Amino acid sequence: MPYLVDQLLFATASRNAHSPALTFGDRTLTYGEVAELAQRVGSGLMTLGVRRGERVAFYLEKRGETVATAFGAARAGAVFVPVNPLLKPEQVAHIVRDCNARVLVTSGERVHYIASAVADCPDLRHLVVIGAAPGEAGGKAVCGWDALVAAGLAPGHRVIDSDLAAILYTSGSTGRPKGVMLSHRNMVAGAKSVASYLENSPSDTILSALPLSFDAGFSQLTTGFYAGARVVLLNYLLPRDVLQALAKERVTGLTAVPPLWIQLTQLPWPESIAGHLRYIANTGGRMPRETLARLRAQLPKTKPFLMYGLTEAFRSTYLPPSEVDRRPDSIGKAIPNAEILVLRPDGTHCAADEPGELVHRGALVGMGYWNDPEKTAERYQPLPDGVGGREAGMVLPELAVFSGDTVKMDADGFLYFIGRRDEMIKTSGYRVSPTEVEEAIYATKLVGEAAAFGSDHPALGQEIVVIATPPTGRELATDALLAECRKSLPAYMVPARVEVRAGPLPRNPNGKIDRKALAAEYEERKASTA
Repeated sequence: MPYLVDQLLFATASRNAHSPALTFGDRTLTYGEVAELAQRVGSGLMTLGVRRGERVAFYLEKRGETVATAFGAARAGAVFVPVNPLLKPEQVAHIVRDCNARVLVTSGERVHYIASAVADCPDLRHLVVIGAAPGEAGGKAVCGWDALVAAGLAPGHRVIDSDLAAILYTSGSTGRPKGVMLSHRNMVAGAKSVASYLENSPSDTILSALPLSFDAGFSQLTTGFYAGARVVLLNYLLPRDVLQALAKERVTGLTAVPPLWIQLTQLPWPESIAGHLRYIANTGGRMPRETLARLRAQLPKTKPFLMYGLTEAFRSTYLPPSEVDRRPDSIGKAIPNAEILVLRPDGTHCAADEPGELVHRGALVGMGYWNDPEKTAERYQPLPDGVGGREAGMVLPELAVFSGDTVKMDADGFLYFIGRRDEMIKTSGYRVSPTEVEEAIYATKLVGEAAAFGSDHPALGQEIVVIATPPTGRELATDALLAECRKSLPAYMVPARVEVRAGPLPRNPNGKIDRKALAAEYEERKASTA
C-alpha cells in the first residue's frame, strides 16, 4: 500500500502499467508512461543538485509535464509547490521567494513573462523550461525540459511519510498568500479517504477542472491515481468547455466549486452526459439549493456529494447522496479517518444546534504555514484534555486545525456551515451569514451570480450589500429581487443595497467568487462619492 505521494502513481503503475492514466488534449498516457516520466524528472532534479526537502515550484497549465513534475519531485525527496497558472509575475515571484524554491519549472511562453520578476528570487538556482535550450533567463540558469528528463536514472533521497511533501498556497484574498505545508501522510490519507466514499475505481474517468494549486484540484490526481482511474486534464476558458469535455471523454466524476456549477446550470447539457456521469461533488463553499435542484433534474442518476474542506486539512466532511433530500443545506459528517468537532471559544463541546468553530483532528491535519509561526499558532492548536480522543494521561500534544469557520451540528451529528468568522455581517445587533443571504437570493431565480457582504453604516453597524449579475438572457430587476427577499428573510437580513454588474463576478485563483475583492471595490467607490 502506498505511504508516500509518489507511490500513489508508482504502485498503480506496477499493477496496471498499460492502463490509461492521464489525458490532456488529444494525448493519453498510460500509468507506465506517466511513472517513467516522473522517474526521469526526479532523476533530473537530482542531477541539478536538489537536496532532500528543497522546494521545486511549477508554473504551468495542466499538461503531462505538470503532473510528472509534482510526482517526480516527490520521487526525488523534494517538496513540490504548484503555482496557479492564472497568477501574475509578481505573485509568482512572491511564492517562489516565500518558499525559497530552488527550481522553477515553466514553459517557453511563460518564462519570458516572469523572467524579470523571478530575477529577484535569491534562492532560485534553476529554471527548467519546456521547449527551451540551455541558457539564461532573469539571471537564472535555464535547463531545457528535454535535457532534464534525458539524465541517467538516479535514486531519490530517502523520505518517510511524516516528511513534507507539498506546499499549497492559499488564494490570499486577505493579503499575501500563505503556504500550507502538507506531509506525505496527509496527502496519501486524503487520497484513500476521498476515494473510499466516492467509490473511485479503475473504471472511472475523472475530469480535472480545478487548478492543481487548489487542494481539491490536486486531490483529483491523488484519488484518481490511488484508484487506478483515468484523469482528464482540462484548461477551460468557458463553462461550455467543461460540458464538451464531459461528453467527449465520457467522464464519470466531476468536482467543482459553486460559481462553476451555477454557470453550468445556465447552459444546455448534451443529453449523453447523464448516461455516464456517475457522481458530481461540490467544494469551496455551499452550493445554492436552486443550483443543486437544477443539477439533479439534469442528472437524475448522478450521485451528488456535497463536501467541505480547508487547505489546512485537505478535506474534512461530505454529505452522502442518500441524505441530500433530507439535508440539502448540510456539509455532512467527517470523512473517513477524520474527526470534526464543534467547539466554543473555551474549548468545550457545543450543544446540538449551538454555533461554534469547526475543528478538524486526525491524519489529514497539515504541518502549519511555511515560515510563519504566528499564523501557524493561530490556526494549529493543541486540543485540551477531554476533547476528541485526548485523555489527561497523554503527554505529547496533538495539534488540530481550528478552521475559523462557524458551523453547527444537529442532534444526528450532521454539520451545517454558517459562515467564516471574519466574513460575518454585524447588522442591527445581529450576526448574519453572507452565504445565508446569498442562498435566499439564488432561490428567487432572478440572478445569475451574487455575493453579499457588510459595509459600515452609522445606525446599523453594517448594512448588507449585494453585488449580482443578471440571469442568462434576462435583465435583473432589483425591486423584484428585494420584494422576494422580504418574503423569505427577516427584515434585518434583507439587503440594503443591490448593485447590478454585467458578466461573471471576479474569482480568486481557486475559482471561488472573490467576496472580499468585491467588498473592497465597493468601499472604494463609496469613499470616492462621499
